[in-house]
Amino acid sequence: MATYAIGDVQGCYEPLQRLLDLIQFDPSTDRLWFVGDLVNRGPDSLSVLRYIKNLRDRAVVVLGNHDLFLLAVAEQIATVRPEDTLHDVLTAPDREDLLVWLRHQRLFYREGSFAMVHAGLLPQWSIDEAEKLAREVEVGLQSPTYQNILQALYPSKHLQWSSSLTGPTRLATILKVLTRLRACSPNGRMESSYNGHPDRIPSGYFPWFRIQDRKHRDTTIVCGHWAALGLHCEDHLLSIDSGCVWGRQLTAVRLEDRKIFQVECAESVADER
Repeated sequence: MATYAIGDVQGCYEPLQRLLDLIQFDPSTDRLWFVGDLVNRGPDSLSVLRYIKNLRDRAVVVLGNHDLFLLAVAEQIATVRPEDTLHDVLTAPDREDLLVWLRHQRLFYREGSFAMVHAGLLPQWSIDEAEKLAREVEVGLQSPTYQNILQALYPSKHLQWSSSLTGPTRLATILKVLTRLRACSPNGRMESSYNGHPDRIPSGYFPWFRIQDRKHRDTTIVCGHWAALGLHCEDHLLSIDSGCVWGRQLTAVRLEDRKIFQVECAESVADER
């Protein structure tokens, strides 16, 4: 029995299937952890969603920013852009089942010495606090008024975390941290636009996992989201978005021994976000 964490799939169904063949995935004994961004920019988001949904308890999913974007587009809160590839999901006969399933996925998952999140955690958040805050939003996304959270998230550049926040703004800001964070200041102020290599982050900001006194530094965080960072593994970090949708690789890490498995992906002309 093994557990494999898989990086951002983003609608790349065929590479996902090749990766599962490579690791010899056995759904009767193995489990898959998906770090979010199941959909968008790749050619077959619909097949990805259907496949992972049908895995049931053999898959653990945390939502990414592209997954939330799909939910927002479906509610006409966000607008599809030329580079988006969500039409197959939005017009599918099982659209509503897939969207409801997506809304019921986690934002943060903790098991043993690992914690999984799509993007990252603010330095002032302990693992216990992150889990509690994520649960607040999960409950909100599963409620009949989940649209209010999405409306507060789009646009999100102005959102900055404070424990005094309330209502949809609070939940949207937690979402921004968990699904969009790349760089922040030592006191937890998020840099909201940078998506390039860590060496060129604007002055005063650092990769979230480089903040020395962060409260979660003793837990191994499994995450994705930062394709420009690429596969990046440290003692307490497994960042595994290796840019499949940008023509690079799709990555799986076997958590029991941290062995890396990768397949090459088709060349893409998508603009990285």
